[in-house]
Amino acid sequence: MSDHRHTFIHERATSDDTMHDSASVRFTGTTMASGRFSQSTHLIPSPGEQGKPPKRFEPLIMKLPFVIGTPLLLFLLGAALEIATFLSGRNGNSGFRVPQNNVFNVFGDVSGQFLASFIPTLIIMPNAFAWRELDWNIRWYQPYIVLHKGNAKAEESLLLDYIALGPFLALFRAMAYKHRIVFWSSLTAVVTFLYAAGSIFQIRTGSQMDSTTVTSIQSVGLSPQADISDLNAFIAAAGYVDASVLFNLPDPPFVEGGWATAEVIFPSNPFLNGTLSVTTAGIKTNANCSNPSETPILTPVAGTATTLNLTSKSIEGCVANTTFDPSVATLQYGVEAVTSCTGKDIPSLEIQFRPVMFWFFNTKPDNTQEVKTIFCTPIVTVAEVEVFANLNDGSIVNVTQLGDFKLDNNVTGLGTTGKPAPVFNGVIFNDSSNPFIQARAVATRSVLSGAIFKAAQQLPNGPQSTFDRPTDFLDLTSTYYTRHLSTAAKSVYFVGQNTTLTANVVSLVPRLVIDPLPAHALAILLIFTGIVGVALHVLNRRQRKKLILATPPGSIASIVALTARSGFGELLLPYDDELTLEKKLDGIRFRLDRRTGAIVADDYESERMGMDRDDAMLSLLGKNPGDAISATEHSSSYLAYQAAGGNLAWERSWEPTTNSGPSTPLPSRTEYVP
Repeated sequence: MSDHRHTFIHERATSDDTMHDSASVRFTGTTMASGRFSQSTHLIPSPGEQGKPPKRFEPLIMKLPFVIGTPLLLFLLGAALEIATFLSGRNGNSGFRVPQNNVFNVFGDVSGQFLASFIPTLIIMPNAFAWRELDWNIRWYQPYIVLHKGNAKAEESLLLDYIALGPFLALFRAMAYKHRIVFWSSLTAVVTFLYAAGSIFQIRTGSQMDSTTVTSIQSVGLSPQADISDLNAFIAAAGYVDASVLFNLPDPPFVEGGWATAEVIFPSNPFLNGTLSVTTAGIKTNANCSNPSETPILTPVAGTATTLNLTSKSIEGCVANTTFDPSVATLQYGVEAVTSCTGKDIPSLEIQFRPVMFWFFNTKPDNTQEVKTIFCTPIVTVAEVEVFANLNDGSIVNVTQLGDFKLDNNVTGLGTTGKPAPVFNGVIFNDSSNPFIQARAVATRSVLSGAIFKAAQQLPNGPQSTFDRPTDFLDLTSTYYTRHLSTAAKSVYFVGQNTTLTANVVSLVPRLVIDPLPAHALAILLIFTGIVGVALHVLNRRQRKKLILATPPGSIASIVALTARSGFGELLLPYDDELTLEKKLDGIRFRLDRRTGAIVADDYESERMGMDRDDAMLSLLGKNPGDAISATEHSSSYLAYQAAGGNLAWERSWEPTTNSGPSTPLPSRTEYVP
């Protein structure tokens, strides 16, 4: 019987030599014998033998739609942010328009800057949290993936806790163990802490153009004669010019630089520094003033002691004269109509349409007399113009001529007589029997010429410097006479008519602007996380599908279920610290049983410590070295008895027994699983 026993042990030892040829060998039902512990995983029924096979556990967030959809959504957010940054940067980084009124009034007066910071964070951060959850699960599963590969050291599997390390510290542990998927997953999880979405969008005040419609209440046309002949428009224009000299006023509304435009009703909405541009009709008045062709002549009037006669001639050959008494005042002024012009039938023109001469007289301290004359022949032009108006005060900012005015009117003569209407000189009128109208006529010519003289007095060194320089009176007369004519033209050459016009409003409004630097940085991080994330989870999903896990691997019960039959727990004590656990498990390699999913330990340390072939055989038979060997258990008769009953001790522990009768024992072998 002893010979039979040694023969059997020799056969199994030969098989053991094959088992120990490589440290990476994996088994399906048996484990390497250990002198330190015993295992019974071969007694675990195969899944499904006792009922319906359990389903493989997979968290909801690790389902395919989540593991692919989450990084893909991060990628799309990054791409969308990059596109939005490009669009925001156009036109001088003007950004995007936002509602002028607070759409969140239900919550009270919510700051626009708060919304610009909160809403992007609300969009980005849930996806970042979802990605961190995916990273948490990758680190959660990693020890089991290592166990599934087999030949795993304790520090890389049982003692490895990526969850407690967190994503940042897990980077260094993953580099040490070459767990590349964990490394890249942890790196992208750390990157999500840099998603500073609240600093990207800013509310800035910028220029914005909006289209709108306005109503023009005037069109080009000569006002009724009754409205012109009462001279209200002219006396008002002269009074405004006088006030503008005294109080330094600009042009009145719808008048700018000699242009008078049709009046428009502005939008009622409040605008910050708003400017309206609209295409409408405009009338350009040009005073067309010039200095005389020769020095004015002062001659005494016969039969008077002090009265002087002033005669002057323009460069166009027009002659004007007037008389005045220099003893009344040392400073005098006035305006007269010309009496004749070379090549022109001046006497046939009504006096209100003739060219005029402004004159200014001064007596120096040494009693030397001097006089200045300026000749003006007003011209009126009708054109289509683009008007830019300030919506804050209604003033005209600029007028740009676009082209000729082509609509029928009785000012330029289009479509009517073909002859333009005569141009009013605006300062001299026919005598009227109405004392009020006559008073307005006298006041108009006096007020306007007086306003020009006041402007000369306000210059440095007073009016004397204006008399001394050759063009000062010419410049002052051209400026203020043009303002007078254009102000009067607004009432004389326009008639009431409502017309709807298309206009553009440019104003300073809050604009949503994307700050390029943080936006590009966040977009790169999102795109990087998305691309890497898709690749990571495709690979990790393939690894996880090979695991046999029926419960969440983190619970105490699941750990007990996985290791209850493995035996190596006999080496451990509840109060062992981490260093002690590592020392006790040193030399043991761990793996997952491919049949049951249990954690199986292979004790290479016992083999190295001198276990002979007989002890190894006894270990395979469930005995520890040093145990008493009973003849009943290990005798060839007992083995033959087992073989006769169909229970072959050297075959796989999970192979079901057969009761069909005696069978021929198969050769002893151990199945290798690559």
